[in-house]
Parts: sequence; structure tokens; C-alpha cells
Amino acid sequence: MGRPKYFTPNEVSVHNTADDLWVSFLGKVYNLTPLCEKYKGDVLLKPIIQSAGKDISHWFNPKTKEIRTHVDPQTGCVIPYCPNGRFIHIPPPYPDADWANDFGRPWWRDEGYLVGILSKKTRHIKIINTLTSQDQVIEVCSEETMTEILARYLRYNAHAASYTWKYDGRNLDMDKTLEDNGIPDEDEEFYKLSMNDDTFLQAIHLYFNDDLTEA
Repeated sequence: MGRPKYFTPNEVSVHNTADDLWVSFLGKVYNLTPLCEKYKGDVLLKPIIQSAGKDISHWFNPKTKEIRTHVDPQTGCVIPYCPNGRFIHIPPPYPDADWANDFGRPWWRDEGYLVGILSKKTRHIKIINTLTSQDQVIEVCSEETMTEILARYLRYNAHAASYTWKYDGRNLDMDKTLEDNGIPDEDEEFYKLSMNDDTFLQAIHLYFNDDLTEA
């Protein structure tokens, strides 16, 4: 099994329509677009569509990883808690002969919708291309290795793999994270000091492999 892909909340948030619908919950990211296609037109899709691109962890019991429940004040029965309305694969509160329960595994337990892991902490870094003097600030996941960060940066420089990546004059280990490479996350310190973190971001310098001058 390969290494999971990490996503920032911002990346999840852009998938916010019925035709392209992602959500996150309990630390994982799910693509529910196929679910929306399967149940297109069903009124029970409404709460899911309204939550497109958002984190819906509050729908779930973190211990059981199942939908939260509560006691129905009218019947005294324990039923799923759906403050935004009942949704796909949630049974009706009362017996209903029209409800089809032959769908198999409910969508929140179906790993087929899983696309990756939601980052517990994102951070911004500045990448400076010493060949062109261009710099770019990008948001990355703190769990990502430098190779995975390089993949994010390819949209700005398709030849990023042809560069040596350095921080503070040291070559970076591309199989390690920023933190493991000695690049601390200083967001909290910036916040406490009311400093503009974009101005004081740690800078990673890229040196084209045909011109490896010392930093």
C-alpha cells in the first residue's frame, strides 16, 4: 500500500458543487461525486450538497466513527442525529416500507470514496528560484515530504526536479518533511508577536543543477 496523499482544507473547499463534491471528516478526505451521480435528484442529497467542500466531522461520533445519535423525544428511541436533515443511507425515523436498505455499506464506511488524508496542520513556505530570482509562496501540508512539496511546486516550475533544494545553505533531504529537515513551523510565534508571517517566512532556495553556487 502506497503512502496516502495529504490535502489542505483549502484544496477540499474548491470541490463544492454536486458535480464535483468533496468533504472531509474524522481526518480523512472523501470524493462523494459518484454518490451524487448515483442518487441524483434524491431529496436526501440536500444536506450533503449543502456541506460540499466542508468538514463534516461534527456529524460523527469520533469514538465509533458512526453517525451521532440522540433520543427521539416523541418515541424514546435512539436515532441518528441529523440537524441539517436526513441524508443518503440514513433510515427514516419511523418504519417505512418504501425505504430501500439494500445499498450495502453506507457511504461514510465505504473506502471507495476515500481520496486521502486531511492535513492536521498546514503551513506556508517561500520558494526562491535563484536562477530566475522568482519567488512563490505556497501552502503545504506539514506531513508532506519535500518530494511531495516539489510536486505541488511543479505548477510554477515544471523543471523543479532539476534543481537542488536548500535551506540555510544546507541541501534538503527530499524524503523528509520540513520539520525533519530542520525547518520549524513558526506560525504560532508569528501570531504571538503579531508579525506578518508572509514577510518572515522561511525561504527555500532552488539551485539549478548546472549552476550549483554556494548559498
